Amino acid sequence: MKKIILFLPFLLLVCEFSLGQDTRYFEMRTYTTHEGKRNDLIKRFQDHTLKLFEKNGIENIAYFIPTDENNNTLTFILAYPDQTSRDVLWNKFANDPEWQAAYKASEANGPLVAKVDQVFMEIAPELNPEIIRWQNEGKRIFELRTYYMHPGKLDNINARFRDYTRELFQKHGMTNVMYWHTVEKDGSQAKLVYLLAHKSEKAAKKSFDSFREDPVWIMVRDRSEEMGPIVQKITSVYLQTLPFSPLK
Repeated sequence: MKKIILFLPFLLLVCEFSLGQDTRYFEMRTYTTHEGKRNDLIKRFQDHTLKLFEKNGIENIAYFIPTDENNNTLTFILAYPDQTSRDVLWNKFANDPEWQAAYKASEANGPLVAKVDQVFMEIAPELNPEIIRWQNEGKRIFELRTYYMHPGKLDNINARFRDYTRELFQKHGMTNVMYWHTVEKDGSQAKLVYLLAHKSEKAAKKSFDSFREDPVWIMVRDRSEEMGPIVQKITSVYLQTLPFSPLK
């Protein structure tokens, strides 16, 4: 099937992987904040952290909070030039006197972050659309989906997404944004992580309902699983971007 290319009336970003191999190393961090502290954390990012990341060679990709008001987290995605530069640049940021001063001042009334979760990722080169929509006509929400595959099934899920699933998503009103494979420190099988964009949560659920009922999808799913199921578990969370997020 032909490649997915998103034509847009607004700003288009032609990504590195449309011009050559994208060697960036991504880090997704999710901060669970202490009660009542998320706004303080957001302010610290807005006033200090983003510019200090950039100052120290770290690329800001996206900043989100969940659409669920009871979920007191903040998720953001960073990029480094490559895997070997990650620790060097992070330590440079962490030891920056300007960051240390901002951190200390922001926590004068107590710590902001109760828990940090990290996921390291690399671009899934066969799956990413050649053009990413960074700005969109009207407001939209994002869906972050993570697929845990049965052992040895990573190539199978890649093939299914590459050849069919992404185009079927688009057919049913969903926007493919970015696709990654996780980098597991223990050497275990990578997970598939990707972002979709929707007009709203209601639109997202409607799109997935029509996708699951599509005869083409049913045929593809059944044929691809003739040798056994591919996906063991899927997690999904709806996210909205913060005002300063590069990805909107």
